[in-house]
Amino acid sequence: MDVGGLSDPYVKIAIMMNGKRIKKKKTSIKKCTLNPYYNESFTFEVPFEQIQKVQLLVTVVDYDRIGTSDPIGNVILGCNATGTELRHWMDMLASPRRPIAQWHSLKEPAEGGDN
Repeated sequence: MDVGGLSDPYVKIAIMMNGKRIKKKKTSIKKCTLNPYYNESFTFEVPFEQIQKVQLLVTVVDYDRIGTSDPIGNVILGCNATGTELRHWMDMLASPRRPIAQWHSLKEPAEGGDN
């Protein structure tokens, strides 16, 4: 959060394969809030033969107009995930082209990583 106690968050979504970002998208920035709501959807086309090899990296970022924007936390969905992240991934694979809503707890972002 910023000095005023608020944040300007947005969400970055990236398809990763072998640790490399293949495709990326991001939401709009929600100004001055600690409880943002995004009613936005994103579609990634992934060939069937690659679906077991990709991961979906979701990163919440605090936008800074000056300097660098700071990652707040992230979550990774994919076949290598566990718990609710794996369950959400499997639900999405079972129902392609349908939105599947799920709450996730953010993890600490990796230092120096390209989120």
